[in-house]
Amino acid sequence: MRFAPSLLGTLGGSYRILKEPDHDGPAAQRDPAVVQRVSDMLATIERDGLDAVLRYARELDGWSGGSVQLDAAALARSGDQLTPAHREALELGAERTAAFARAQRERLTDFEVELAPGLITGHRYVPVRRVGAYLPAGRFPLTAGAFMTVGVPKVAGVDTVLACLPPRPDGTADPAVLYAAHVSGADRVHVLGGVQALAAMAFGLLDEPPVDVLVGAGNAYVAEAKRQLFGTVGIDLLAGPSEVAVLADETADPELVAADLLGQAEHGVNSPAALVTTSEQLGLAVIAEVERQLETLETREIAGPAWRDHGSVTWAADAATAVALVDDLAPEHLEVITADDDHYHRELRNYGSIFLGPWSTVAYSDKGMAGTNHVLPTAGGAKHSAGLSVSRFLKPLTYQRVAEAATPLLADAVDVISDYERMAAHRATATLRTERHQKGAR
Repeated sequence: MRFAPSLLGTLGGSYRILKEPDHDGPAAQRDPAVVQRVSDMLATIERDGLDAVLRYARELDGWSGGSVQLDAAALARSGDQLTPAHREALELGAERTAAFARAQRERLTDFEVELAPGLITGHRYVPVRRVGAYLPAGRFPLTAGAFMTVGVPKVAGVDTVLACLPPRPDGTADPAVLYAAHVSGADRVHVLGGVQALAAMAFGLLDEPPVDVLVGAGNAYVAEAKRQLFGTVGIDLLAGPSEVAVLADETADPELVAADLLGQAEHGVNSPAALVTTSEQLGLAVIAEVERQLETLETREIAGPAWRDHGSVTWAADAATAVALVDDLAPEHLEVITADDDHYHRELRNYGSIFLGPWSTVAYSDKGMAGTNHVLPTAGGAKHSAGLSVSRFLKPLTYQRVAEAATPLLADAVDVISDYERMAAHRATATLRTERHQKGAR
């Protein structure tokens, strides 16, 4: 995350960068080698079908034969490998996420309105039929992803949700990810990773018709596969490395701010973490505190390079400048820790999800405890897009019902416009109805 030069040029001396990223380029960008590899794989799978999927599974996942689909009994038994406390935590996260999705769904209402006498219009929210969820389970098996990408579409009313997750090195699936998929309502689960998993779901190669929408995070190959498959299927969004920004003032605790920055930096060495603060003293204290916490952090080999290469701290002279800076970053996750959080909540508009106050932390959402969805736009995407929600799986389908008496209200204007546009067939659809209406009126 870097500020746009055009913005910085307008701010004058009202900001100062206390720590800037060491890396000159963006945190994530498309690698031509990845693009080509994914393109080749998708073309091969589309041509050769399941045989190609299994060849890639053998080559890339270490698949050694047998069915890649888990039966319902195996899925249900996945919880037996977890402690009771772990099972209860996953069940709680699944229910909280579903509860928030249900609240969203209840507020997406069908409507009907009479725009003019005899002209009835409206829309109905209709769920897509089939969703494919990719559940990342690499170095960090992110269990809460199932709550957002399996559970939420089920709340929306999706008929079938397929889930795929990559196997561990021993060929088995991570039991916590499986159990999260189970309690979230997955209809079928396949132990299949990467590009081949997305292609199999999109092309209908898993003894199921093709899915309508693909959702879920993954590595650069997964993200590129979603980009190339968009159009064949819908997708949630094109997500890059996880991001966090904290907007704080002198009232914030440097230890908490540093911990929250590192909490997202440990997602990967390309994960940006930014602090925008109206207190230079706080900014310098957070820089020192990050370095102190890194000394004993178990994941410092990840969080350390992420902070060095993609971490930043910027002082803003006032609240308006701080808002301008943060809105320009448009971070995936935004924490606000100030004496007037409500003011910033009103003024800020570019973020994936916002966490207000010192008792809110991104990790509460990451693990499903806050109920909100953590599949969110990155790389500035929050300037134009929102994160995944129940609405992504619902189509607001419009309809119209016109009474004969309303014919003059519509047909006469369509006649005039179509005549100007020289669209004779369009004009005829209106004039034919006008003639029939006039005959009936006589």
